[in-house]
Amino acid sequence: MEEKKLDLNSIIGFVLIFGILAYMLWQNKPSPEELEAQEKAKQEQVEAEKKTKEQEQTLVTTANDYAVGSDADSLQVIQLKNKLGAFAYSALQSSNKETVVESDLYALKFSNKGGYLSEVRLKQFVDYDSIPIYLIKDNNASFNINFGTTDSRILNTKDLPFVSSVTKNGDVTLVSMKLKVSESQFLEYRYEIKEGDYMIDFAVRSQGLSNVINSSQAINLDWKLKGYRHAKSISYENRYTDIHYDYEDGKADYTRDGEDDIEDVSWVGYKQHFFSSVLLTDNRFKNVKVKTENLVKEETIDTVFTKSFATTIPLELQGGEINQTMDWYYGPSDFKVLNKYDRNLDELVPFGWGLFGWINRYIFMPLFGFLGKYMAYGIAIVVMTILVKILLSFVQYKQFLSQAKMKILKPELDAIREKYKDNKMKAQQETMALQTKAGASPMAGCLPALIQLPVFYALFQFFPSAFDLRQKSFLWADDLSSYDVIYQFPSGWSIPFYGSHVSLFPILASIAIFFYMRLTTGQNMQSQPQQEGMPDMAKMMKYMMYFSPIMMLFFFNNYASGLSLYYFISNVISIGIILVIKNFILDEDKIHAQIQEKKKQPKKQNRFQKKMAEMMEQAEKQKQAQQKRK
Repeated sequence: MEEKKLDLNSIIGFVLIFGILAYMLWQNKPSPEELEAQEKAKQEQVEAEKKTKEQEQTLVTTANDYAVGSDADSLQVIQLKNKLGAFAYSALQSSNKETVVESDLYALKFSNKGGYLSEVRLKQFVDYDSIPIYLIKDNNASFNINFGTTDSRILNTKDLPFVSSVTKNGDVTLVSMKLKVSESQFLEYRYEIKEGDYMIDFAVRSQGLSNVINSSQAINLDWKLKGYRHAKSISYENRYTDIHYDYEDGKADYTRDGEDDIEDVSWVGYKQHFFSSVLLTDNRFKNVKVKTENLVKEETIDTVFTKSFATTIPLELQGGEINQTMDWYYGPSDFKVLNKYDRNLDELVPFGWGLFGWINRYIFMPLFGFLGKYMAYGIAIVVMTILVKILLSFVQYKQFLSQAKMKILKPELDAIREKYKDNKMKAQQETMALQTKAGASPMAGCLPALIQLPVFYALFQFFPSAFDLRQKSFLWADDLSSYDVIYQFPSGWSIPFYGSHVSLFPILASIAIFFYMRLTTGQNMQSQPQQEGMPDMAKMMKYMMYFSPIMMLFFFNNYASGLSLYYFISNVISIGIILVIKNFILDEDKIHAQIQEKKKQPKKQNRFQKKMAEMMEQAEKQKQAQQKRK
């Protein structure tokens, strides 16, 4: 009886428990809003799974895909293999650290992520503010090879994990950065740094990757750099900052701003006025694209970078492998240093084209180098200027002699113009005939000036490019490769086209130019006759006498003080030479007597003079015929 009672109680208990559970489930059932959220979550999960499957078809990797610690667990290994495929092996061995190497010239850092140079400091140089010269620092540069793999991935080496090793053999330090598939399969960047040498041997080669790299897809090498500011005047530095390249077996050119496509290239250089970063190759690059962009808006803005550079180079596989032998040059744009490599790198120094470059390379550079061994560079500029002016003094003598002859003939020329004032054509004929007989011509004074132009332009190119002048002081100028300052305007003040400072050497040069032009053009203004239908040369010379010094003052205020020093000394010496020629060498009475003797002698006309005379006679006859018809 009790057992039946117990069974009944048990049944009642189970019923009550079931009822309570049923009531609780009913109370906690999801609302319509919660049901909608659950359905949305399911859909998002389905879409995520679909996206993952699509990514597995062609994966484009980023830097975040390769972050892994040394204690990677099995799940992380699986994730790495999903992202990197065969190169997951390298990620498990690599670290995020940098590899540091030094020589007597360099302090270098290599990034284990990307395997490229992440920092280059030139140990022997500092900038205008005594800060060490860095060509690469704080991610201002990148070196990347973009390629596809046989498992449909697109990879960028700049983000991939490399395994580094450093060995030293005497004065040579070898840095090997390997992107590994296994211990015997890898892509390697190999650097050899030598003591006392700015040229770093560099090679990119792969081993055992013919079945990993997709040969049907393009392989591109991309090299980018933003140039740090190193000079006091960023606009002046930017004027000499550009991309240079050597192509077609010895031809050299540059791109200052914009893009260029080049064939058959042996090196590409990012030149930052006095320092350069150059990538060279033993096997010439094909179809190279270069691009440069100006990052400087105006001088008054304190800008970190001058220009950005970019180069894209297609690489060709050899037997399914990458094998490209190259070199890096990170160093000064010094003609003597660049020239010793015998790879046409001296074209980075803008000495000018044609005759101008020849004068600089074979005359001024050796002469200035010789003088710089025995005296301060400021004194060397003065001495070289004196030597150049003495060498050209005969040209000035010829120029001044021609001016003197024209001055002596002026009364006779005035008489001809008065006699034929109603017949301008006849006046020009007689004027030309008199000048020919006397051996005097306005063009004779122009020719000596033209002879001086190549020397003038060559020196204009030479001084801004002379690396030896960098940070060399003279008198009040603390750096002959930059402008000198005797007064700095208050912060925020600047004169358009002039700058925010006052330089003394351009002022002195402008004053010297004014007095030089007054001596030379003053006499020309008196002796030059006004030709019918021609501009008033005397008035133009008068304007030039005032305009040239002002232009010099504004134009050279931000230029190298060494260049302004040269023009100042040059014009002072020219004034002295002219005064000596005028007061002690030329005798106007003697010249007048010589002219009279020449006038008596029959003068044989050259072909040009005969042609001009015939044309003028023909024009005179036509004029007379027209007057008769009237």
